[in-house]
Amino acid sequence: MSSTAIDCFYASAPAGEILYSTVEFASPAFEGGAIRVVRGYEDITVLLEDGSEAEFQASGIEIALPKTDNSGSQSLKFGLDNVHGTVQQAVDAANDAGEQVTVTYRSYLSSDLTTPAEPPIRMPLKKVSMEGATVNITAAYADIIGWAWPRRRYTTSFAPGLTYLT
Repeated sequence: MSSTAIDCFYASAPAGEILYSTVEFASPAFEGGAIRVVRGYEDITVLLEDGSEAEFQASGIEIALPKTDNSGSQSLKFGLDNVHGTVQQAVDAANDAGEQVTVTYRSYLSSDLTTPAEPPIRMPLKKVSMEGATVNITAAYADIIGWAWPRRRYTTSFAPGLTYLT
């Protein structure tokens, strides 16, 4: 079994190595397309998994990663110190426009900002609430309960012969 850089980091916590936890909010309704924040005191510039460069703004973030269990629904919960209300306003604008907000969690090691240390976790935003200057956000991940069964839907685009049924 081969070990990755993130596995070595979790196992040994090398001196001077920092794990950057980043969160990206993306929606067609956002000006600029995305809001990106990193847990920490300094902004960082990284390469995303598609090779494009992105800047993440430093922010106070508390992240509760989803449990790995068989409950059928996993969620990423976090609090974001959002002093100026930027995220809340953007999410409200997306809701007003009827657009979905996608939350992407990525982690980077300070020794390699050219690629995420683990595969990104993408999930739809489910709930947002504001307490003082903190935005509390819940995003669903692996929502097995919400999956359709059977998975394949028989529509006229999939099965054109359905058009002639009465």
